[in-house]
Amino acid sequence: MSLGLSPIFAQTDLTLNSSLDSYEPGELVTISGVTQSEQTVSVQVKDPTGKSLLIRSIAADNAGNYSLEFKIPKMATQGNYIIVASVSVEMIPVIETINVMVQDKVVETESSTTESSTTESSTTEVDDSVCGSGTIMKNGKCVVDKSTEEGGGCLIATATYGSEMSQQVQLLRELRDNQLLQTESGTAFMGAFNDVYYSFSPVIADYERENPIFKEAVKLAITPMISSLSLMESANSESEVLGLGLSVIALNLGMYLGVPAVVIVGIRKTVLSS
Repeated sequence: MSLGLSPIFAQTDLTLNSSLDSYEPGELVTISGVTQSEQTVSVQVKDPTGKSLLIRSIAADNAGNYSLEFKIPKMATQGNYIIVASVSVEMIPVIETINVMVQDKVVETESSTTESSTTESSTTEVDDSVCGSGTIMKNGKCVVDKSTEEGGGCLIATATYGSEMSQQVQLLRELRDNQLLQTESGTAFMGAFNDVYYSFSPVIADYERENPIFKEAVKLAITPMISSLSLMESANSESEVLGLGLSVIALNLGMYLGVPAVVIVGIRKTVLSS
């Protein structure tokens, strides 16, 4: 049901549909709808805990059609996901909401205990192999494995850009959930990275909030790195994550170590020769 109080709501109808009602972790979701011609539609996806999984702004075409694809992370919390689309009409929001279920697939297999050749019985069971990455078998059901759940947010980036809804923070979150945590090497990297990152990031984030000059210095320092990480958005396989990941690491080493080293050596040579 759409919400809004605009007097011209009839001319600015907003619809929102999902390709399926239920998805598995790691599956691609396609949403679409219709609104005014070339209207900007804001889309937000929230998981069962209320955490924002995705925030996007997309433009409808000349006919008013819009669509968006995104992937449910393999380690996503299972349950009811809320997808919200909204447009602004004369400064009044018009909102459409749908719900989709994210859960592991239940597979029907033939019972191997039936000895009769004339009758076959089948049973519905969940096998360990069905449980996606980040989930474990418990009481016959695939549930989120709390021991491998990646906690915490992008503390430094959130403090730097002012909000966890900022474009830069969303880029980091989606890169983590949709690329790195979809592969074994990426998951291993995030585990090691988080052990180091969360040992010092709360202190830096707090100091940023207290010192605007330090905040601007951090922004100046991390913005090139975040921009380079956008190269990882096209990584979908294990080999692509490894290849692009190593390339991004090399690029950042060049930016943060190589360039300053060359400048320092150049200055030193100039001073010694004068």
